[in-house]
Amino acid sequence: MAYSKLKSAVAVLSICAAGAAYADKSDGTLSVAFTKELENVDSYFNSSREGVVLQRAVWDGLVYRDPVTSEYKGNLATAWEWIDDVTLEFKLREGVTFHNGEAFNADDVVFTVNFVADAENGVKTQRNVSWMKSAEKIDDYTVRINLKAPFPAAIEFLSGPVSMYPNEYYAEVGPKGMGLNPVGTGPYKVAEVIPGQRFVLEKNAGYHDSPKGQPSIERVDIRTIPDINTQIAELFNGTLDLIWQTPADQAEKLAQMDQFTVANESTMRIGYLTLDAAGRTGEDNPFTNLKVRQAVAHAINREALVSALLKGKSQVISTACFPSQFGCDQAVKSYDYDPEKAKALLAEAGYEDGFTTEFYAYRNRDYAEAISSYLNAVGIKTDFKMLKYSALRELRTAKGTPVSFQTWGSYSINDTSAITSQFFKLGALDDARDPELRDWLDVADSSTNPDTRKEFYSKALNKIADNAYWVPMFSYNTNYVYGNDISYTPTPDEVLRFTTMTWN
Repeated sequence: MAYSKLKSAVAVLSICAAGAAYADKSDGTLSVAFTKELENVDSYFNSSREGVVLQRAVWDGLVYRDPVTSEYKGNLATAWEWIDDVTLEFKLREGVTFHNGEAFNADDVVFTVNFVADAENGVKTQRNVSWMKSAEKIDDYTVRINLKAPFPAAIEFLSGPVSMYPNEYYAEVGPKGMGLNPVGTGPYKVAEVIPGQRFVLEKNAGYHDSPKGQPSIERVDIRTIPDINTQIAELFNGTLDLIWQTPADQAEKLAQMDQFTVANESTMRIGYLTLDAAGRTGEDNPFTNLKVRQAVAHAINREALVSALLKGKSQVISTACFPSQFGCDQAVKSYDYDPEKAKALLAEAGYEDGFTTEFYAYRNRDYAEAISSYLNAVGIKTDFKMLKYSALRELRTAKGTPVSFQTWGSYSINDTSAITSQFFKLGALDDARDPELRDWLDVADSSTNPDTRKEFYSKALNKIADNAYWVPMFSYNTNYVYGNDISYTPTPDEVLRFTTMTWN
């Protein structure tokens, strides 16, 4: 295999292992690193995992899903019921205040829902909110959310990416102001924001009786540190207490050292290749040809990637969703590693001598380079381009890319609509543009019959696999590394929960 395993961290470890000076925890500050720059702290105007982490710390939703039991519990709502297939009524929790002192009531829910559901307001991930039509106030602590069509995953979405905002404040400052000075009802208040660089959270001492739990850590200082070796060095010298998304090789080395806890947990994030089947980058691009797309699928040894690079609790994925998600049928066409078959398919497609293509990625350079090397080996010569997430997303939105290595964590929503319907319903990031898929997914997304939902998700997932519109690669795991003075048990939804961390 033609790839590197990022060995430089070993040198960092050997240098730092000689001695480590740990910061005094008397001020109660937990120092954390983010690898990726966050576009905007406003949870509706970013789509990164770091944004999800801050969203869950700073804001609350109406409902909370327990990450261990998957049980739905009331958060800003105390009870809810379906009035009919397109109407949900919520009884709201009384006595809750936002961080700026505004009282929480039905006006905030109505304002938030009506704002985010309006496509003209530009919520980054429309799929998270586009199923809502409007909200209406029944009384100060009763509200109804009206759906555009039946959407049985509504409670799942309301327990995840749909946070409630203060109506008066948000009407005044908008997304830009919320990004610079966030205000929620969550367990942590935002004390400082330096966009893209630093976020300081402080314990909300008046946090309501939420199933998220009461925060114990007084202060969380989050800095953006893109280089993993720098993160590890700071972990050793005590200026960082916790890092996450640590590559397997470095995590294995750190696990050998007594002063650190290394925890590995599975996630709902999957890695996959997008292929320009629709010809967005030009109708003559090779990926409009089914045989070329199938050749790509056969060219990559996914088992070897998982074994050598991801390790931990990762697994090979063949479907365009995560296995635990409702409706994620696993009985679809899978492409075994067969480079000779890949070459034969390319020859049948008229590319016996191969071709050159741009290949894009935004994270996990080592994974992307390994995938690129497999493509090179069968004659698909890659012009590798590593971009920031926001830049690559905008490029894909504007005009597409021939082939790109992408990941999606579904906002930790355990429903196939959170991923397959996000990318295969003719939206800006849909590289297949298959109307039949859209129609099937519309049925699956809106039917109130679970068996019908499964049937139509299965039809869609099988067509995606048969046509190699995507080449699913693997599920991710996350390595969390932290000092032994911290107690923390990660959950499989890839959300750092500061409320469940304590000092030992």
